[in-house]
Amino acid sequence: MTRVYNFAAGPAAIPEWVLKKAQAEMLDYHESGMSVMEMSHRSAEFKEIIDNAKASLRRLMDIPEDYDILFLQGGGSTQFFMVALNLLQNGADIIDTGQWTKKAIKEQKKIGYVHVAASSKEDNYTYIPKIKQEDLDPKTDYVYICENNTIFGTKYKQLPPHDGKLLVADLSSCICSEPVDVTKYDLIFAGAQKNMGPAGVTIVILKKELLDRADQDKLPSMLSYKVHAEKDSMFNTPPTWGIYMVGLTCQWLEEVIGGLENMEKINQRKAKKLYDYIDNSKLYTNNVNKEDRSLMNVPFVTGDDELDKKFVAEAKKAGIANIKGHRSVGGMRASIYNAVTEEAVDYLIDFMKKFEKENA
Repeated sequence: MTRVYNFAAGPAAIPEWVLKKAQAEMLDYHESGMSVMEMSHRSAEFKEIIDNAKASLRRLMDIPEDYDILFLQGGGSTQFFMVALNLLQNGADIIDTGQWTKKAIKEQKKIGYVHVAASSKEDNYTYIPKIKQEDLDPKTDYVYICENNTIFGTKYKQLPPHDGKLLVADLSSCICSEPVDVTKYDLIFAGAQKNMGPAGVTIVILKKELLDRADQDKLPSMLSYKVHAEKDSMFNTPPTWGIYMVGLTCQWLEEVIGGLENMEKINQRKAKKLYDYIDNSKLYTNNVNKEDRSLMNVPFVTGDDELDKKFVAEAKKAGIANIKGHRSVGGMRASIYNAVTEEAVDYLIDFMKKFEKENA
């Protein structure tokens, strides 16, 4: 078996340590005589799994006790409107930075008033708009952002002003890639399939005081944060395997990596190598404002569509998978999430050098 260097944007690479541990426990989890995928979510064994995953994530991110941690289904796409159903009373300020905020705007408009406080659409989302408090609508309840933009390769380095308002952030493609001060947010959500495990489970971290904000008599039970919190994320059958894998990923981050401070250092090294090479290359270009560049997603182009196609085809033959850029940007994109090793980034850069030499 030969594993490729996987630069997929999501579902994305999973640490080999996690995959091997899951493999070892696949048929018999901790002498239970069954796989995690077979066991009842009401069993003592699964209760231990979900409790350990939650505790490990709380330690890793230093999540205060006045925040709840939920493991939900439906991906980020469900959160686009679930946030509004639970929090929106007068309206939402959304900063448009790409595909995922465009979708959030569309979904939240179905529920209530949305004010687009700023957008970088006119420059194909190559920067993060810098707003002032006066750019926000005084009537709105919260400011909503997508902190790292998977498709366009931008990242908030400073949170937007939001005095007197809640802050809601989609951290799907940057959660656990670096330390964050959770207390600066009122609600965080993240699909697991980029940095935390396989597709199928979405993590929501929110202040407990927000659980009573919505009229529960008017909310579908499956779309109520309060219902899921009161049932410890087991109102219905949860994505048991995904939660187990999130727990293993947290264990890897704690025990193998040594915490999020170390993970951030590794991610910064990987990104610096790749950006430095692109910036000094005569063939490749990254069009994102340097101050807004993502550590996780690095789009680049040659400036020639046919040459980009050739790059993707030859990269695949060389064992580099999922390097093709999103159709709205074109070119290539290297998603260098936590599980993508420095060795993988070095291999990609060596291939890029060889390709440039042959095609310059």
